[in-house]
Order: sequence, then structure tokens, then C-alpha cells
Amino acid sequence: MAAPSYRERLTVEGGVLAASGLAGSAVLLAFVEGSREQPLSTGGQLAVVAGLCAWLGRRCARRWTEAAEPIGAEDASRVSGDPTPLWQLPAITAGLAAAVALPPPHLLDASLRVTGGCLLVGATQALVMAPLVRGAERRRGGWFVRLPGSRVVRGTRLGLAADERSGDESGVEAAGTGPGAAS
Repeated sequence: MAAPSYRERLTVEGGVLAASGLAGSAVLLAFVEGSREQPLSTGGQLAVVAGLCAWLGRRCARRWTEAAEPIGAEDASRVSGDPTPLWQLPAITAGLAAAVALPPPHLLDASLRVTGGCLLVGATQALVMAPLVRGAERRRGGWFVRLPGSRVVRGTRLGLAADERSGDESGVEAAGTGPGAAS
């Protein structure tokens, strides 16, 4: 099976991360009294995170798609790298929340900030970055894949594979084209 496109990765992985953040936040708010301490601080910090996500998400998606290296469609199915296993995203959310809650002084309200932050980052990927990548695919006439060498600090390296599916206005890929097509 071919690796997913970068847009597909943003949509699916971002959606799962957002859902795990939402679920974690709901559990904390419903069952952990300490998570509701300092609501103004939590709300203020999450507002800052939301603003940073919106700004950085747009900026990075544009910069990475503009700098994408042209690659052949055949290469695109091999270079996209391994997608993040979806089961890891809720585990990461829970692990980060536990890391700030379990050691004394048991910062349960900080756990809510962590889960809320995961919700915001995932939503940014799925709802802000993925549509920008879709627009860049239409403008440039291809689809993007993540290239080896992408790192959190250095950014994501993208390749652009040209094909006819990028112009599909519905967002539904043409049967038999692009990543995931049967060979």
C-alpha cells in the first residue's frame, strides 16, 4: 500500500490528535476536580497556544509547500516516510498529561492545558494546514509527500509529485490515481 499524501496525513493524524485532546480534556473536566483550578490561567494559556497554532500553521504550510522539491509520481509512493501510527497519538496525549500531573505538586490543571494544547495542535493540522496544502496542490498541479530528513526543529521537507488528481475540486481522489491506488 502506498504511503499517504502529506495532506492526508495532516487530516487524519491531526484529527486523531484533536480527538485525543478533546477526550482527555473531557475526562479531566468531568472527573478530576483539580483540573478545574485556575481557569483564567488555563484559558489564557490555551488562547496563546491557539494564536500561535493559527499563525505558525499557516506560515509553515505555505513555506513548506512553496519549497517543495519536484519528484516523480513513482517516487512519491516510496518517499513519504512512515505515517505516525494512530494509536500513538492518544498515548502521547495521555503520557504528556500524566507527566505533569503525577509528580508532586500534582499539577492537574496543567494536564488540562496539555490535553487542550493537543486538541488545538491537531485541529490546526486538520482544519488549517490541510486546506492550505490542498490549495497549494491545486495551484501547483500535484500532490505533496513528506520527504526523509523532516524534523520538528528544522521543519518538514516536502516533495511535489505531478498528476491529474490535484485538480479534483471535490477533494475526492480519482479512482486509481495517487497514493493508495492499487497497482
